[in-house]
Amino acid sequence: MDAPSPSEILFEALTPLGFRVRVTRANWELIITIKHPIMAGRENDVQKTLRNPDEIRLSRSDPQVYLFYRSERIGRWICAVVKRLNGDSFMITAYPTDAVKEGEHIWPM
Repeated sequence: MDAPSPSEILFEALTPLGFRVRVTRANWELIITIKHPIMAGRENDVQKTLRNPDEIRLSRSDPQVYLFYRSERIGRWICAVVKRLNGDSFMITAYPTDAVKEGEHIWPM
């Protein structure tokens, strides 16, 4: 997979785990038009979730998938789902949720 050009990148965020997550314009468009339209206009919330989450968990089904959670208010979180593959990290999706999924709690320890 070729790295996207700078003009294709919507934002990058450095996570507390020490890796950067890159979000392309095309991927964000897919998230807000098909996967989770409720996230339209919430790019800053997603960046905050990646940079300063309340907790990070590993997916139970894929050890290369990280779930970043940041509380919005009592009982509501933003979840940003990130895949690390061959040293590259990209966001699969982001959505609001009322539950933190099971999975290995990896941050903070």
